[in-house]
Amino acid sequence: MTNNRSLAGRLKVIVAFLLVFGPASLLVFIGTRGCEHKFKELNDFGAIKSTEFKIYSDGKLFPKSFSDFKGDVLLVTTLQKTCPGDCAISMWHVDQMLYQLIRQNKRKKLKQVRIISFATDGKGNKLPEEELKTIHESLRDNVEDYDPSLWILASGDVRKIYDFEHNGQNLVQKGKQYYGGESFQELILLLDKKEHLRMVLPGNQEGLIRRMKEDLALLQKQYDKQRKTKGK
Repeated sequence: MTNNRSLAGRLKVIVAFLLVFGPASLLVFIGTRGCEHKFKELNDFGAIKSTEFKIYSDGKLFPKSFSDFKGDVLLVTTLQKTCPGDCAISMWHVDQMLYQLIRQNKRKKLKQVRIISFATDGKGNKLPEEELKTIHESLRDNVEDYDPSLWILASGDVRKIYDFEHNGQNLVQKGKQYYGGESFQELILLLDKKEHLRMVLPGNQEGLIRRMKEDLALLQKQYDKQRKTKGK
């Protein structure tokens, strides 16, 4: 009887988790696997689709692609011109938990980590390029020691970037429960140095952004382990 109650309790927790986090959780729940010496390694979900976009720098736009950042670890998000007050992600927590960590360690272990935020109109569509200045000013005014080379503002076909499928589930979902009716706007992607997706988590809650910080550390440990192995 006790075992049945315990099982029922666990099932309720799982159902609640799925209801809160939606289809993205199907990628999340298999996000790590055990390795030798109890070392955890993030799963490799495969390469994201190659796509071209533009980055905003000094009031100008420059063509780029993810291949230009090969060798860098990337955190990919969206941003809206209504940020930080009305934003698909918690911009303040991304700043405090991820960006400041990257900035403070940019010459050390995190020197190859960057955030790329794609501007949307709030409904999942690409924001007109002439309106990128508003978001850039928001980053400059609200982020301590904002460095546009570390937190990059970009414009492009955002849905194509997030159009990633695993186990029959796609990150691009529609529904009233999502910001602007589009699930992907709330998600943070963690891409490794080969442009492979290693983790995806909603970026609108402190606890989940903290989890992404931990996953970033796991990925860095994986690279550290590889370097030490090659050095032997």
